[in-house]
Amino acid sequence: MFMTEVVGEYAKQQPDKVFTSYNGREWTYGEFYEKAKKVAGYFQAKGYEKGDIIALYSLNSDLFLVSYFGIQLGGFIVMPVNTKLAPPEVEYIFNHSDAKALIYDKRLEDVVNESKHPFKEKLSIGEQGDIDRLLASGTDKFEPVEIDGEETAVVMYTSGTTGKPKGVMLTYQNILSTAEIWSEAMSITDADRMLISTPLFHCAACHVFMIPVTYKGGTVIIEEAFSPKGTVELLQKAKPTIFFGVPAMYTIILNLPEINNLELASVRLFGYGAAPMPYEMVKKLKETFPNVKVQNLYGQTENSPAASTLKDHLALEKIGSVGEALPQTEIRVVDEFGESLPTGQVGEIVMRGPQVMKGYLKDEEETRRTIQNGWLYTGDLGRMDEDGLLYIVDRKKDMIIRGGENVYPIEVEEVLYQIPELFEAAVVGVPHEVLGEVPKAYVVVKEGATLTESDIVSHCEKNLANYKIPVEIEFLDELPRNASGKVLKHTLRSGVFSTK
Repeated sequence: MFMTEVVGEYAKQQPDKVFTSYNGREWTYGEFYEKAKKVAGYFQAKGYEKGDIIALYSLNSDLFLVSYFGIQLGGFIVMPVNTKLAPPEVEYIFNHSDAKALIYDKRLEDVVNESKHPFKEKLSIGEQGDIDRLLASGTDKFEPVEIDGEETAVVMYTSGTTGKPKGVMLTYQNILSTAEIWSEAMSITDADRMLISTPLFHCAACHVFMIPVTYKGGTVIIEEAFSPKGTVELLQKAKPTIFFGVPAMYTIILNLPEINNLELASVRLFGYGAAPMPYEMVKKLKETFPNVKVQNLYGQTENSPAASTLKDHLALEKIGSVGEALPQTEIRVVDEFGESLPTGQVGEIVMRGPQVMKGYLKDEEETRRTIQNGWLYTGDLGRMDEDGLLYIVDRKKDMIIRGGENVYPIEVEEVLYQIPELFEAAVVGVPHEVLGEVPKAYVVVKEGATLTESDIVSHCEKNLANYKIPVEIEFLDELPRNASGKVLKHTLRSGVFSTK
């Protein structure tokens, strides 16, 4: 059975068990599946063809999950879209994917209205929205669809090193395998209640946490977005057993004045990923909540994401490690020829398993470069220690991880180069106490031109998601380069250099 069928089976086996809890509203497995069938039946009745892409542009909610499963149940491909992207970035994804229809949150209507993409129709989520009216209707018109495991179920766009987003195609089998892998790795059972505060449009929240707990027949508690007060209240009142956050979220929670009086009797596991967590933070988390285990999770959208995990018993002993290969997964560190390297030597991390993507949408060349002989070349540099545990040495190219959000410098640089007065620019990540790191831009202005920091920020605000906008901007006479003319980004990151 694939995940849509799993939900259908639970709707028969445990129809009265709560599946989703959101903002005080609870839906049982039976209720949820009937709603998902209405979404599936709607698009079938409208004449959409099997395999059509339907974009899902929404904040976290139970309606997000109904749409996510309903689209797949009808035989269509669901494409969650990052709600933090700037309008031009969203438009690119709509156009490149050739999405046929759109389900969107009413609060994002301004961005949707800016889009010129020729959707056949757009259905809103929100108070008295189209989806709400559809779910309140009396019939679903759903016709079961025969699914092949190698057919694409989900497309998720991830920024590429070229600066253009790439559509990762995940199959029904990929998603099912990810559910099996993570449910085993986190020992998930039907008694688990998963609190999700990170965006469901991200692969981690959706496939590492929501999907595995669904696979086991547990309960998904949804928060629209992380907020220190709101999340802490849910951690106490909703009685989750598992919570996932990026390190920045844990930093904020651990620095709350009331942290030492916080009782989380129900929570058994804190999962974290997307960025390294410093030793002192892991130590403080374990000391503050001694009965809660801590587990690091590593993966990429291209592997659903599921590559490795560092479990609680090694959380402090192997700090900095992303752990051992997950079930059904092989990991190697290789040289430029694809040959495995000895323990301790740094090379590219490659992995294989049933969770590896089908490929990139409309990009066969990049697919062939990334998947070679069944191995996914991650672009991350790493090393193995003597115990077979993996360490990330450097990130993909020069990628910046700001509070769990990926920022590719070249993507920001391309926007900066649109400014007529700018001569050249380089973007690097610099340390930040809460977010881990943030983008900093070094810019050189054309001779005789005038350009201010506010001019640059204003331009970026119109063309980039907020988390991609440089937090710091430094003006230079020229960028430091090596003998071949390449910009020395490691020198810029160090902050110690001279351009004279």
